Amino acid sequence: MYEPIATPARPSAPAPTPTPAAPAHTPASTPASAANEPTPASVPAPVQPPAPEPFPKSGPAAGTDERSTAVFPVVRDDETVGLRVTGATPTRSAAADQPPVPTGGRAERRKAAKGRGRKSAAPAEPVIPAIPRTRMEARLAARALKDSPAVIASRAIGEIFISLGVLMLLFVTYQLWWTNVRAHQEANGTAHSLQDNWAKGGDKNDPGAFEPGQGFAIIHIPKLDVVVPIAEGVSKTKVLDRGMVGHYSEGKLKTAMPSAKTGNFALAGHRNTHGEPFRYINKLKDGDKVVVETQDDYYTYEVTSHLAQTSPSNVSVIQPVPVGSGFTRPGRYITLTTCTPEFTSTYRMVVWGKMVDERPRSKGMPEALTAG
Repeated sequence: MYEPIATPARPSAPAPTPTPAAPAHTPASTPASAANEPTPASVPAPVQPPAPEPFPKSGPAAGTDERSTAVFPVVRDDETVGLRVTGATPTRSAAADQPPVPTGGRAERRKAAKGRGRKSAAPAEPVIPAIPRTRMEARLAARALKDSPAVIASRAIGEIFISLGVLMLLFVTYQLWWTNVRAHQEANGTAHSLQDNWAKGGDKNDPGAFEPGQGFAIIHIPKLDVVVPIAEGVSKTKVLDRGMVGHYSEGKLKTAMPSAKTGNFALAGHRNTHGEPFRYINKLKDGDKVVVETQDDYYTYEVTSHLAQTSPSNVSVIQPVPVGSGFTRPGRYITLTTCTPEFTSTYRMVVWGKMVDERPRSKGMPEALTAG
């Protein structure tokens, strides 16, 4: 049986020890054994305990009963007299999980509130969409995932525009780059074939016997670094698109050959794409030289005048005495024609020149080709 334990008393000043009085005269009738028994000590009156302090002293107060002043350790929630498993981890009480209540002013309360906000800011769990419970709900959910007709139409239009853009880019690349590559290859091959044939003696054909598209001469424009074969006719597919310069030689557009004593040797060539041999003839100035090389001779012409723009139907510019050239009587002339402005064929640009030298191949190249 447990005895009640007195509440630990606050230490106080020790009570004064009573002074024993002088023993009175013991009557003779008192037994000797009774006289030898110890007299019990007097117990002080209990003192009303004050409010307990947070940390009481562990030792007993002087002059007090050790059993009444013994201090026991603080008993936690899990350290009760009930049975428990040895070595079990003590459980935390609900009060221990509660945040401390701030006791200070407004600033301390705000600081404590911010601290609780940081601790409670945990990442939210991803929301998992609910699985449709019925077939109708499943159909509605599947229909909601499908693109609307407007989205499908806009996507199709975007793909069409992208495809058109790619096609246009390929077309521009073909026109501005690939056609020049192929035309240069064909023109260079024709020029080399002509020179090889001339070196072997060639065929002494009459100039009028050349077939349409057949190369018979080479034009040199030293200022523009142009060396291109000249073919009979101005066919776009047989002559011009193959990188060569064409000679006006058919029907009403028939003009003289360089070997003629009088006449106008008129030529046409692309300004852009397909080799573009006449792209920069607008940069020719009066006095610049143009040389025509044939199987037997070199014919050197000197630029005399220009016509920046005229109608494509103005054939008077290639007449024996070309209109607008400044020539007033028959002579040995040359006319170069091409399209203008660049990358269009709206108008024609014209450059005129007159022959200043005729040299047989046996005497070597003219000064216009060796001066540079």
